[in-house]
Formats: sequence, structure tokens, C-alpha cells
Amino acid sequence: MDSESLSGLSPAELVDLLETLDPDDDRIRQLDLNALATGIDPRKLGRADFVRALSQIDRLAAAGADLELSTLDPEIFAGLITFASKAQIESVMAHDRLRVRILDEIFRRLEAHFRPDRAGSASGVVHFRLTGSRAEDDGYDRYEAIIGDGRASARRGRTTDPRVTITIAPADFLKLITRNASPPMLFMTGKLKLRGDIAFAAGMMSFFDLPSASR
Repeated sequence: MDSESLSGLSPAELVDLLETLDPDDDRIRQLDLNALATGIDPRKLGRADFVRALSQIDRLAAAGADLELSTLDPEIFAGLITFASKAQIESVMAHDRLRVRILDEIFRRLEAHFRPDRAGSASGVVHFRLTGSRAEDDGYDRYEAIIGDGRASARRGRTTDPRVTITIAPADFLKLITRNASPPMLFMTGKLKLRGDIAFAAGMMSFFDLPSASR
């Protein structure tokens, strides 16, 4: 099913289509993830249907369909987050599998968005604590970003003592990395908490060329 065919379907019809597809269906090989994600406009879907759409894409990708999040254009991914309501994002983050898949993908992309010309000689390890995890005993999903020597990398877990630790709810984090929330405002309202080198944390966001919505 090509982009033109998908464009003729409403977001609700796209979700229904995804649910009918079997991993062995020949139509899956014709699906274009970017066209599919563009058609899934969160503003035209309820909270449950938005989660259902992402769940079906994940189901088909896990079964071998070429629908992995890693192939989704950054601007289209940003659009899904930008136009999703807080309730929709919170519902996605309450879905254990989707939460992990989306957070892992965001941190995987950090290296590609890093701008060494902006970072200069700055270096440091940043720990992120994402609240509300049901997979971890202490309630946090933890990620580590390492900046230095003109590059950045990120991984799940912790290996090195941090220069700064950032604690934030995943819904606020998604809005932050798609440039739909202001770090100072999140900090002043207590939604973003910092421990360690606050000055480094304040400048760190400028080291990354974060995507914005393309629609």
C-alpha cells in the first residue's frame, strides 16, 4: 500500500487497517512508515486510538515488517509528539513496551543530532531519570549520555559518575526534546529537577539540533 493509498484514509481508518494486517500479509511490504505516521494525526484520534495505532505498528515491526522506529524521519517523529495531547502521551508512556521502545529510540538518535561545533570542548556525563517506570524497582527508567571529544553517545543504564542528573516525567521529556517545552519553565515549575552542575545542564540542550514537526 503506497503513500497515495494511505493518504486517502482517515487516521481512524488507518488504525483499523493496521489491526487487520497479519505479519504475512503482502500489503505490509508495501507500507511506508513515514507515510503511515504522517497519516496518524493525533489531533484526530482519541487517547486510546493513538496508543492502539503505535501498538499495531510495533506489533508488525516485531513480526518482521519494515516498520522500525529507526527508519522514521526525525521531523515526522517530532510531529507525532508535537500534536499529541498530554493525555495521549501519558497513555503511551503507561504502555510498558511502547515506553521502552520510544525512549530507547530517542536516546539512540542523540548522536545523530549532536552538534560538536556548538559543544566545543564541553564534556560530561549526564544521567536521565524518567519517572513512572513499572519495570524498575525504584520507579525510574535510567539513561546515560556521554558528551566529549566532539561526539555524544547514549545508552540505557549507568556506567559512570555523572556531571549532572536530570529527573523528569517522560511526557515532559518528549515535549522537551521536540522543542515543545521550555527547559527553564519546566525547571521553575518543578517538572525538571537537576542535581550537579546546573550550568552545564542549562547549556547542554544547545549542543543538539533537535527536530521539530514537519506538518
